[in-house]
Order: sequence, then structure tokens, then C-alpha cells
Amino acid sequence: MSHSAPEPPLKFVQGKDEITGDEYDGVDRVEMSCGHAVDPENLKLWCRQLIKQGKYTLHCPAEVKGKKCGAQWLYPEVRRCTQLSESEQQEFEEGLAQAATRHYCNLKVCPGCRSLVERKDPAELRVHCTVCCAIRGVPYDFCWQCMQAWKGPMLSSNRCGNEDCRDPILHILATCATKDLPDSLIQGCPSIRACPECGLLIEHKERCKYVTCSRCDTKFCFACLETAQACEAAKPASWFKWCAKPLAPRQSRVPVWGPYQQRLLLQGQPLELETFQPRVVFAQQPVANEGRCLIL
Repeated sequence: MSHSAPEPPLKFVQGKDEITGDEYDGVDRVEMSCGHAVDPENLKLWCRQLIKQGKYTLHCPAEVKGKKCGAQWLYPEVRRCTQLSESEQQEFEEGLAQAATRHYCNLKVCPGCRSLVERKDPAELRVHCTVCCAIRGVPYDFCWQCMQAWKGPMLSSNRCGNEDCRDPILHILATCATKDLPDSLIQGCPSIRACPECGLLIEHKERCKYVTCSRCDTKFCFACLETAQACEAAKPASWFKWCAKPLAPRQSRVPVWGPYQQRLLLQGQPLELETFQPRVVFAQQPVANEGRCLIL
């Protein structure tokens, strides 16, 4: 019979609290895996604040020479260092699970019952909420785009019948400001791009033209929208100044990030995403895009 190795004892040190900046006052601090010392109670408050902000990872806020440490603390380490009670463990674990689910899965909150809903068909806007149907006793459909009760044709992948229905992602991409990319000769680049693999919106803040998507881990060029590897290979001597291809225009369509692609990512298989081209489909009989409701 195999036994798991015992966890090493907590290490307490005499030093200032790196979360609050309070100097040593006679009470020892617990040393985290990144080497910074924190007060267990302040550690608990800090991590609870991160979870309330919708974060699914916990990180060190200590400043080192004017820069944030940012080292990730795994939940088991935080749980052990803060001595969370059973109710606190449940609170933290549910909060982290909800945040991770919202980040990695394409979920939205149903406007009727406030349940988390995932679409079966990522190309269809009309979604049928089974929870609302059970509560109200009548069918309830809403628009995935404007998040209002469905109006108009039975099926549509472009917009519903509500006057203010529009794709918020495409609107952001069409109206965002432009910027000159630092450390390059590229000017007038849109400051917000959709990841060419999964469609996550990414805003360029600083440093070079290459960014890495936090959802699908794709590294791509913010200017030409090619993968970083392809962009560098096409301009090996001066890839940091400009691209071999011209500046990509504002994006007018984005990839659909669905459950199938998420499974491929988790299995370590390459992603093959089709860009979604808006179209309108009319049907004689209503065919509901039944949402899978997740009560978390």
C-alpha cells in the first residue's frame, strides 16, 4: 500500500508582511513558496478579494524593485498556510471553480433566472433555458448576443429582433483606438484584437508586438495576426520592427470557441477552428438551441 508523502512543515520568519507592507511587530509571518512572508490572516483576505474579483488563480502581490512578484500560489498551499475552515474551503473552492469555468468555457448568465448557461451550438444566437422553462412553466428563449428575451425569426446567427441587438465583440473591434506598437515601426494598429484561434479579446498594453492568449495559449503577432513563429520566420532579420505581411485590418469576424475546441486543448491536440460568418436562417418550426444550465 502506497502512502502520500507528508507535507513539509510551515516555515515562519521574522519579517514584514509583503501584502500590507507592515513591518515586523513580533508576530512571525509564514513564508510562501515564492519566498515572500505574509500574515496568514492577511493572506486569507487577499485571496478572498482575488476570488471576488473573478480571478481563478492566486498570486503574490509583493513588490520587488518596483515590480510585482506575481508568482502563482497553488490553492493547496494557500489552504494550508491560512488554515481555512471547512466552510471557508467550500467558499474558496466554489469561487475558484466558478471563475475558472467562466474563463475557459463560453458561459453567460441567463437574463431570466440568472443561471449559468452554455450553448450547445456556438453558431446560433437563440438559446432555450431549461431552468426558466421549469420555473415558469412556459418556454423561455433569450438572445446570446444582446442578452434579452428572444424576438424575431425562430433561428438567426446574426441578430435577434431587438432593436439594440448587435455583436458587442465586433463593435469593440470596430471602434477601439489605434496605437503605435512600441519597439517597432508599426503605426496605427488597433489596440484591441481578437485572438485568431479562440476569439478572446486582448488589449495591447506595452512591450513588443507578440502577445500570448491567456485562454488558448496561442502566441501571435498583434500587427499581422500570424502566429509568432510564422511572423518571425517570414522576417528573420528584423521581425521586431515590422512584419513581412502588411498590417492586418480591423477584424470583422472572430473564431467561435466551443466545447469541442476546449476538449482538444485539454487533450493536448491541435486546434482547428473555423471562423464564424454571420448568416440568417429561417425555419418553419422552432428549433431551440437548448442551453446547458450549470448551477454553481
